[in-house]
Amino acid sequence: MYGEYKKLSLANCDYFIFIAMPLLTIVRHGQSAWNLENRFTGEVDVDLTPLGREEARSAGKKLAHIRFSRCFTSILRRAIETLDIILEETHQPQLPVTRDKALDERNYGQLQGLNKAETAKKYGDEQVAIWRRSYNVRPPGGESLEDTAHRVIPYYVREIEPYLKKGENILIVAHGNSLRALMMHLEHIGEDKISTVDLPTGVPRLYTFDPQLDLQTVTYL
Repeated sequence: MYGEYKKLSLANCDYFIFIAMPLLTIVRHGQSAWNLENRFTGEVDVDLTPLGREEARSAGKKLAHIRFSRCFTSILRRAIETLDIILEETHQPQLPVTRDKALDERNYGQLQGLNKAETAKKYGDEQVAIWRRSYNVRPPGGESLEDTAHRVIPYYVREIEPYLKKGENILIVAHGNSLRALMMHLEHIGEDKISTVDLPTGVPRLYTFDPQLDLQTVTYL
């Protein structure tokens, strides 16, 4: 359990009490086959690469000192396998795991499966950058980051936050855009700033909260 000791003075005596601080860890899945091929992946269910599995193992080793209470992930294989590897490395394979489509990657619509560089040549770098990084512009037939946030954040508040309020340590393994949407909520990142925020594959990001769930610290491992 994460927390800190605070001094309490009573009757000329000093006491140190331990204040539990809920811990939330988010991890973007390891490199996928279409990450490697520089393709728009979105909701297409592709596998991890050998490097992606190594990234997951590295994340697990970094998290081995943390005892989690439960885990959440998407219904896509690359996130599920990343979580499985992390739990194996942390020797916690028995933890309850909830899989939900709300944590799936952003749907890139007609761009899914296309090479990003070739798409940029066809439509222009500026247009592709808008489709990829803007907050409220949808790619053809797909979701904007705003659309993604509208499913991720309510799910987090409804299904995950109550466990943090109980003082539990929670692990979420999901996707670049679903986690960026969650980061906006957790870190109060504005719509105009999120375009510059990226989340590397397989690198844990830790959040500690006070008992009222006010954010205290944010760090990468």
